[in-house]
Amino acid sequence: MEDQEKKHKRRVRYSGAYPKRFEEKYKEHQPEKYAKTVSRVIQKGSTPAGMHISICVKEILEFLQIRPGQRGLDATLGYGGHTSKMLECLKGQGHIYALDVDPIESVRTAKRLEKLGYGPDILTVKLQNFAKIDQVSREAGLFDFVLADLGVSSMQIDNPDRGFTYKAEGPLDLRMNPQKGISAAERLRDITKEELEGMLRENSDEPYGAEIAEAVTEKIRKGGEIVTTTQLYKTIEEALAFLPEKDRKEAVKKSSQRTFQALRIDVNSEFEALYSFLEKLPDVLAPGGRVAILTFHSGEDRLVKKSFKQFAKSGVYSEISKEVIRPSLEECRQNGRARSTKMRWAVRAEQ
Repeated sequence: MEDQEKKHKRRVRYSGAYPKRFEEKYKEHQPEKYAKTVSRVIQKGSTPAGMHISICVKEILEFLQIRPGQRGLDATLGYGGHTSKMLECLKGQGHIYALDVDPIESVRTAKRLEKLGYGPDILTVKLQNFAKIDQVSREAGLFDFVLADLGVSSMQIDNPDRGFTYKAEGPLDLRMNPQKGISAAERLRDITKEELEGMLRENSDEPYGAEIAEAVTEKIRKGGEIVTTTQLYKTIEEALAFLPEKDRKEAVKKSSQRTFQALRIDVNSEFEALYSFLEKLPDVLAPGGRVAILTFHSGEDRLVKKSFKQFAKSGVYSEISKEVIRPSLEECRQNGRARSTKMRWAVRAEQ
């Protein structure tokens, strides 16, 4: 009888001063309770587990020039860091609509923001892809300011269960919404060598795309499995075994980052969503409305730059950023994930 009783499962605790496993970092998951621990992690230049540090906040707010009474859109809610700062600028007057496709993190963020005093009277959170901003605008009206941060949130990257990183063992999933579509593991199951090589080239400029595509498809063809993050990492490692030993470790690391990025973009149809967002963007902006977009790799930046230039040439945008804006050196020192960030902006013509 005693054996059948359900035993109490203790929470995983720190296995030392500096825990490495996501599950052990329970203090970092509770910033309101362990503020000193979280502050210490940030000061070291790391991102606390389960948290996301917003990038270019100062630059974004300086450009958007948010005033009380305005209507805004955060197209990528994430952890809500940018949203909370924009809400502060409204000073209780106006409204922000915030979108996210992640059903897990968006609920947590909405609760977090409500505890800060931002309820439905001033904030509306929608589980929706930013490709459908036209639908949101039909309900909300035109927006005075729009922000889109195209980066993956640290909460997603750090959680092994989401499969976004090669650094921890987990299911090879990579979906922003794990309830829809197919996982990266399923995508690889039936992919051809040519298709995978093209994906790696187009989505992440992977220089060893041919070698990685050959190794992945050959392994699956022979009955092998690539269903976990570690299995994909080891396959990449095997594919690059021909490189000189002194260069191999760094090459495997960078190729793994690019391969996971390429797969993530593919399974979430990120380029298609971004293209749709950019095409619909002018029609949801009020006259004189401002938009800022943060990108994190060359493919995204090329799409944003091209769209802004085309709409500026046709007179839809009265002004666009001539050069990209980058985070300060100090911000990059405190947050290593800010280093690849590029910010571009545009202003809707008054007529």
